[in-house]
Amino acid sequence: MLVGCPVRPAVAAALRLTHPRGVAHWIHDGNPSGKRVLQQRLVNSETLALAFKGFKTVYSEAWLDAPSHGEKIAMTIPSASRDETYGWLGMFPQLREWIGQRQVNSLKAHGFTITNRKFESTVSVKRDDVSDDRLGVFKPFVSEMGVSAKRHPDELIFGLLKAGFDTPCFDGTSFFSGNHPVEIDGKRQATSNFQAGTDPAWFLLDTSRAVRPIIFQKREDYEFQSLDDSNSPHVFLNDEYLYGVRARVNAGFGLWQPGFGAKAPLNEENYAAARAAMMGFKSDGGRLLGVSPSVLIVPPQLESARLHLLNTEIKDGGGSNPWKGTAELIVTPYVAA
Repeated sequence: MLVGCPVRPAVAAALRLTHPRGVAHWIHDGNPSGKRVLQQRLVNSETLALAFKGFKTVYSEAWLDAPSHGEKIAMTIPSASRDETYGWLGMFPQLREWIGQRQVNSLKAHGFTITNRKFESTVSVKRDDVSDDRLGVFKPFVSEMGVSAKRHPDELIFGLLKAGFDTPCFDGTSFFSGNHPVEIDGKRQATSNFQAGTDPAWFLLDTSRAVRPIIFQKREDYEFQSLDDSNSPHVFLNDEYLYGVRARVNAGFGLWQPGFGAKAPLNEENYAAARAAMMGFKSDGGRLLGVSPSVLIVPPQLESARLHLLNTEIKDGGGSNPWKGTAELIVTPYVAA
């Protein structure tokens, strides 16, 4: 559409399709008066494809730049259905001296199931904004969608870790519990991966193994999508286009043995006790699992205490600090109370 001084129809059509900038701009119409007209962007499938491409670029760049820590503590498992059952949780196959026939370890049917959940984030863009080339005002929103998609697994993974004091895992007890059943010499014994207290919670994990404390289950990865077909009922009735992100994912607990949760004060004594407890964990049958704590997760309130515990050379009161560098730090608001 042209507003202002009239121009010949053939000239107007050519200007709409061939102007190199492809945006709303003033142009000379070729008459001696030098008067100008305002050219608006022609909204067609090509224009909309370029808009989607630009939005997707903004989304992808924001996704790549956003920090994320979930992959450091969770194992990602592809899902082929609406849910997955992890009957092998609780098994620690270990080598033994081969005497006689092989001893076959049958996977226990714990029946621990993680059901995928669907997530979305959507923004609308008015057709008039596309026509008037005002897409730049939507860039921050699309960028934030990329950041949110990158951080969403963190929300699920660390949120689940935070809920581990009250949420059951595969053995029926809370993930962080003082009563995990372990069978040793034919007798069931209670094992604890929990320190009680009233302080902000902190977590010590062993993430060096293939099987980790948290499972991030991915049925359909985060995808940037658009609804910009002018023939669609929504576009026709509302005169707007939709852009959004969708995914089908979920998080669930894996093995409790590589994890330890505490609400006791984060000090040298409690940190040492948590490490010692984890390294002493045994599997059914009484064999040491060889757990090696490697990641310490704290809320922002405990960042200062963690830095003092793991980064300083000298302890309070003098002497070298034996815990310096013994774990990687993750500070995240997703585990804050």
